[in-house]
Amino acid sequence: MADFYRDEIWKNPVSGRQVSVPRSTRSRHTANEVLKQAGLPKAF
Repeated sequence: MADFYRDEIWKNPVSGRQVSVPRSTRSRHTANEVLKQAGLPKAF
């Protein structure tokens, strides 16, 4: 399970899929790609 202090947990309300993005991710492009693959809109 992800440590809530180190990761941000995002949930797609339509599919119910959860994805964690490490807060240490330095590239917003990487974070946006993770969210995109989960079916979430880009947020960073």
